[in-house]
Amino acid sequence: MDDERTSDTTAGVGRLSFPDLPRLELDQLLEQLIDRAHEVMNTQERLRGLLRASQTVTGDLALPTVLRHIAEAAKDLVGARYAALGVIGTDGQLVEFVHTGMSEDTVARIGLLPEGKGLLGVLIEDSEPIRLARIADDPRSSGFPDEHPPMDSFLGVPIEVRGTAFGNLYLAESHNGRFSADDEELAKALAATAGSAIDNARLYQAAGARQKWLEASNTITRRLLSSDSGSPLTLIAEHTRDTAEADLVTVLRPTATDGELRIEAAVGVGADELLGTAVPITDTLSGQVFTNEEPVVGSWRRFHPNSAPVPDAADIDPVLVVPLIGSKQVHGVLTAARLAGRPQFTRDELDLVAAFANQASVSIELAETRVEQQRNELFEERDRIGAELRTRAIQRLSSTTMSLLATAAGTRDETTATRLRATIGELDDIVTEIRNSVYQLEGVGPQTRPLRHQLLDELTEAAAVLGFTPSLQLIGQTHDVPSGPRADMLIDVVRETLTVIGRAGTTRSIDITVSRTDRLGVEITHDGTVAGDASDAHLAVVTAMAERHGGTCRSTTPGPGLTRFTWSVPLPS
Repeated sequence: MDDERTSDTTAGVGRLSFPDLPRLELDQLLEQLIDRAHEVMNTQERLRGLLRASQTVTGDLALPTVLRHIAEAAKDLVGARYAALGVIGTDGQLVEFVHTGMSEDTVARIGLLPEGKGLLGVLIEDSEPIRLARIADDPRSSGFPDEHPPMDSFLGVPIEVRGTAFGNLYLAESHNGRFSADDEELAKALAATAGSAIDNARLYQAAGARQKWLEASNTITRRLLSSDSGSPLTLIAEHTRDTAEADLVTVLRPTATDGELRIEAAVGVGADELLGTAVPITDTLSGQVFTNEEPVVGSWRRFHPNSAPVPDAADIDPVLVVPLIGSKQVHGVLTAARLAGRPQFTRDELDLVAAFANQASVSIELAETRVEQQRNELFEERDRIGAELRTRAIQRLSSTTMSLLATAAGTRDETTATRLRATIGELDDIVTEIRNSVYQLEGVGPQTRPLRHQLLDELTEAAAVLGFTPSLQLIGQTHDVPSGPRADMLIDVVRETLTVIGRAGTTRSIDITVSRTDRLGVEITHDGTVAGDASDAHLAVVTAMAERHGGTCRSTTPGPGLTRFTWSVPLPS
């Protein structure tokens, strides 16, 4: 018994002094396996979170919605309190800032959104991920504006679309106190997926935008070529505002004053205030685009203060300016602007608006050409009618008037002569009314039709009968002879005299001199022989016409075989 107790005691002492090493190692291995299992489960959960985020990002094709989904998915994926996506413009500045995590009241108190300075600017320039435990410890940080919530931990990763920087993901305030390397890898993976989603959304947006601008161009062309198109510049401005989702659109055209453009159409915010405003070509963005014929897009605040005409009360920032290039010249400048805080215009939008503006310019030219063609057709028709009235009605009435004058001069019955002279006066009035109607048909007043042109018309018509064109000499200020009965009578005298000479058929040369002093007169010298009766009747008729207006008429022989006919009337003072 004693030996057994001793043995048990010894065994008990041995078990207390010498632990079971294999069993301890097994416990440690089990703890490690459990930890690894937890890590695997966490990793699987985060991978599932990445998959859900990717599905969320790629589940829409509207670019604004896609950008917001990316920011929200990134915030949830890495456990951040705040997230934002900044879009980089063509000038390397932030042109759009989509954020999540802040309340609307906080955003309103902060005011203007970031412009890409400090750490945000570093990420734009370097395009490399940045992970910080405390933002304030980094010397590149520029601090936060007033009313901005405090932020310590920070993670930023770039987003590329087809190898080109599109923007950056900004994440702040990790729920774990700081962002880990795994958080960075997950954010980079989501950024890669976001790049593809953004590319697809941009392609979809571009296709839709091209369709909208094509429809706008077709509408403009149809409206301009219709009978009731309205103002073409206003049509262009209205369609640009609607299709480009702009807040203000203006169309500027060059004025008669060199070095100046004028706003001839404006729609949108403050349009009434801008309409008719003159803009110098030098030192302005509109003038630069008009001169260089190159479109420009960017931020109005970063351009020269006089870069674009905007209303005083409107807070304009995104601006787009394109030339209106026609087939032969630049017709003006089209400017589209958005209020501050709205997305900047993209390069794709610039190309689409520029193409639309050029198409609209060509449509304007086509519409103007069509109107000019219709106007010419109308003038041609009026000229035809006027020519028929001149060559038929007026000549026949004039011939009838002269015949009545000859009859009145030869009758011995005073009562008959008086009636004939009254009828002659009425015929003269009718001829005057017909002439005024002809002037109206031709679209010009009688005072705008030079006497020289009327004389040349008569000489051209007489040449067909004579076989040659009489010579014409003008003395004095015949270019501004006032219209009226005296000028009309002179044309009638020239016409009837050439008709009488042409009927004889013996004339080889005719010299005509029209003079204007205080009198209006014509002298016609020819080498032909006219029958006595015809000559006497003609002389009696034109003499009576001159005497009715206080003028004179006579026929002389200045040399052998020559006859000179002289007729003149005083001009009213």
